[in-house]
Amino acid sequence: MDLFQEHCCQINRRHFLSRLSLGIGSAALGTLLGCTGSKDNTVAFDPTKGILDHTHFAPKVKRVIYLFQSGGPSQMDLFDYKPLLKKMRGEELPESIRMGQRLTGMTANQQSFPLAPSIFDFKQRGQSGAWVSDLMPYTAEVTDELCFIKTMHTEAINHDPAITFFQTGSQQPGRPSIGSWLSYGLGSDNQNLPTFIVLLSRGSQRPQPIYSRLWGNGFLASLHQGVQFRAGKDPVLYLNNPEGINASTRRDVLDYLGKLNEIRMQDFGDPEIQSRIAQYEMAYRMQTSVPEALDLSDEPEETFKLYGEDARRPGTYAANCLLARRLAERDVKFIQLYHLGWDQHNDLPRELTSQCRDTDQASAALVKDLKRRGLLEDTLVVWGGEFGRTNYSQGQLTQDNYGRDHHPRCFTIWMAGGGVKSGITYGETDDFSYNIVKDPVHVHDFQATLLHLMGIDHEKLTFKHQGRRYRLTDVHGKIVKSILA
Repeated sequence: MDLFQEHCCQINRRHFLSRLSLGIGSAALGTLLGCTGSKDNTVAFDPTKGILDHTHFAPKVKRVIYLFQSGGPSQMDLFDYKPLLKKMRGEELPESIRMGQRLTGMTANQQSFPLAPSIFDFKQRGQSGAWVSDLMPYTAEVTDELCFIKTMHTEAINHDPAITFFQTGSQQPGRPSIGSWLSYGLGSDNQNLPTFIVLLSRGSQRPQPIYSRLWGNGFLASLHQGVQFRAGKDPVLYLNNPEGINASTRRDVLDYLGKLNEIRMQDFGDPEIQSRIAQYEMAYRMQTSVPEALDLSDEPEETFKLYGEDARRPGTYAANCLLARRLAERDVKFIQLYHLGWDQHNDLPRELTSQCRDTDQASAALVKDLKRRGLLEDTLVVWGGEFGRTNYSQGQLTQDNYGRDHHPRCFTIWMAGGGVKSGITYGETDDFSYNIVKDPVHVHDFQATLLHLMGIDHEKLTFKHQGRRYRLTDVHGKIVKSILA
């Protein structure tokens, strides 16, 4: 008796009634996840299709590359030029500006808050006249392609909840990430690569840790979680065949395993089984597609000159930016880069210079490269962190050294590509880069705008979980229409 016959003999009265009771509920859940029953009572499941039959309106972009600068880049040292701070150097932050703002435990007990102007020079760049620090000479070259948002703000004041908020719409862990929502809603444009890919790099400083739950699927099917590509011999863990297993044997194992899972699916009606089958099949196809996508041998020397020599070293920010362009060419829908090390509580001039040296050239190169290949018009590029930095020094302020604490009230990100205006600066902060005076943009507004550019109404892409309908923007968010092209 083979395994299938044995399984059929194990069905008893209790099992039969259990299967019967699952029928209606599993059919409904299957519909939510894109499963539809066919005439022969088998389940048809296309993992490349999203829950939406069509987008809510015409999308402006097909894909997103999110360059997340983890740790909180200092806005007044990079993009938010404040000459008044130089005149008031060392003076106490006025209470009328601070207004009792909540502080982290690192500065809550400070007796004074001396204003620390940036020691770096700023210039107006390009035809747009955007102010950019000398720390970012390459970004300065592409300012006419960028949309600066200087009035991002958040309620989160510490790294973990702040990053979680940006990526999932909630400060509490457990919600689906942006890439997972897009995968759930829109599906995939490439059957041989994941819809949502994650790349990590780190600076030479002491980075705050990040966690895989930031690209997790939350309560959505596991099919929608981000897949991390690592540097080194095995970019995707457990993708290669074990020693002694060839492609033919692997195919036979997957075919047999697929049959077992299909039986299980009919028995229990759990759509997660369909996700498991789809993931096994994707892994099999990725054995060919991943090495091809990551093989830089076909890139000309000019590419490495554009991105910098670090692009030759797997795992660097430059290499990941180049890979992001290659994945965009292959229609990966959401490409998330995390670069760690922007948390300059002390020794900011040295550490921030190092961070910019690692990232500036490659970030600008990605924008240039996408544009010259005709990809920027339907790709959205986002650069930014989880919050900004304080205008006062954390600890002692000296002639050429200072640190900055976390500052959630206002900070700068930039966007480029299809659907957003180029060469503009949106929003205005006060003369201290401490409070917003015009056009605030909340985290949920940013998320709503990103989904809008992908053709999704953020209020309509929902998932019912534990009796409540959830969405990326919770019950908030409005589209920032003034930045839309």
